[in-house]
Amino acid sequence: MKIATWNINGVKARVEGALTWLAQAQPDIACLQEIKSVDEAFPSERFEELGYNVAVHGQKGFNGVAILSKLPFDEVAPGLPGDGDDIQARYLETVVSTDGTAVRVICIYLPNGNPVDSEKYPYKLAWMARLEEQVKSLLAFEEAFVVAGDYNVIPADEDVHDPEAWAGDALFRPETHAAYRQLLNLGLTDAYRACHNEAHQYSFWDYQGGAWQKNNGIRIDHLLLSPQAADRLKGCEIDSFTRGWEKPSDHVPVWIELS
Repeated sequence: MKIATWNINGVKARVEGALTWLAQAQPDIACLQEIKSVDEAFPSERFEELGYNVAVHGQKGFNGVAILSKLPFDEVAPGLPGDGDDIQARYLETVVSTDGTAVRVICIYLPNGNPVDSEKYPYKLAWMARLEEQVKSLLAFEEAFVVAGDYNVIPADEDVHDPEAWAGDALFRPETHAAYRQLLNLGLTDAYRACHNEAHQYSFWDYQGGAWQKNNGIRIDHLLLSPQAADRLKGCEIDSFTRGWEKPSDHVPVWIELS
């Protein structure tokens, strides 16, 4: 089973590129973030033509997540538990079954948190704390699950072109690192780091300053696996070539293969 994550930075602007990549890469499941679309405006039929079932948790103008699956959904649950007042569309949880085995696939668009001296950074940390509680509850079922998405977290120095330039940024602050480590310490595995030791492999390049041409990137798109999913991990790769396409997202797909 091939499971991918991709922040497409607006489905309306990137749908043709998304369809091209899906046709080439053929993931069984693709988690999309920052679709910037309400549910009704999401171009579901374009993805259905490629054989995907579509689940959407959208929001007008910004945020929004979607999951495309060649397998039918057994369950679909939008929204991260823990705060009934939070209306931002950043979390979508699904379950699919294959060969008698169920896999839970969660798509997240974790808050950016900048500027850190605004209400946005406390919201980011509170959201991460809620995610930690949700992961704890899921781990109790001892099942295979994947939490895939744009985490807006640079895990370590080797995941950024210039650590000093990012010091103090919400993606790289000590509090952010601590919250991310708490997720990993629950027993989750960073799929990419489980498969690759090399530094300076990125999933995001800013549109400004020639970042793509200079390879000034960061790795912020992650697939974290439960122990049961990690046991089935066969590989994880970053399809960085899509960043060079016409009208690209500033993020690129990251995907895993599970046995």
